[in-house]
Amino acid sequence: MKLGIGAFVSDDGIRPDVLAKAVEERGFESLLVPEHSHIPVHGKTPFPYGGAIPTYYSHLLDPFVVLATAAAVTKSLVLGTGITLVIQRDVIQLAKEIASVDLVSGGRFILGVAAGWHREQMSNHGVDPRTRGSLMSEQLGALKEIWTNDEAEFHGNFVDFDPIWAWPKPVQTPHPPIYVGGQSDSTFRRIKELGNGWIATAAGDLVGAQEQIDLAAQHIPGLPVTVFGADYNDMAILKTYRDANIERVALMLEPAPESESLSTLDRMAALIDQLR
Repeated sequence: MKLGIGAFVSDDGIRPDVLAKAVEERGFESLLVPEHSHIPVHGKTPFPYGGAIPTYYSHLLDPFVVLATAAAVTKSLVLGTGITLVIQRDVIQLAKEIASVDLVSGGRFILGVAAGWHREQMSNHGVDPRTRGSLMSEQLGALKEIWTNDEAEFHGNFVDFDPIWAWPKPVQTPHPPIYVGGQSDSTFRRIKELGNGWIATAAGDLVGAQEQIDLAAQHIPGLPVTVFGADYNDMAILKTYRDANIERVALMLEPAPESESLSTLDRMAALIDQLR
């Protein structure tokens, strides 16, 4: 099992360049970052993990800026999103952003995607929450079309464009790996049709972790699975993921000042040998 860091990078926490260098120096395999463009002040969508939405959700840096910065100061660290809210982004511009990070990193980018949970947030981007899954499927198809063809075109119900020229193309062939988030049957259909793996939010207990493992095996035996946001203090859950041959676990790192973040990374790094 590969061990990485799932970091919420905010405007008042550790800088992304300092973070990325520290993650690589400590021997972690990857750095994954999430995104939220904004948090509506009067949103009514409940936080899926209970309680109030953390304040730092509205202070996050753009993930592609973070990852491009990380690429410039690292050599082998895998860089990815956990996750990109594709439905809230222009798909042609997104194709260029992803390919650009893959290029400047020398082919080290992995793409985690999901449709999102905050209905008011997606509505502010002009997205109907009722059709977000269908929209995301078309966007993933369009991304692959743009990345793999010199004259790309796509015609769907939500995404529609005639032939275009769009470079750069990704370094990785045919394109960076796509890890799709969610837990519904449609999620696994989407993985079979358009993805390369599943990205799951870390379970809060052993029962939940085993359910995730069983769900992946039930739908797609041997499916590559990345788990985002695991608690580094819960060794029982981490060992459960390891023993199930989960491909990658990204340990949760919340925003904090530089000294505190580095100390936390030191403690997390002690797990690398323990979980081999």
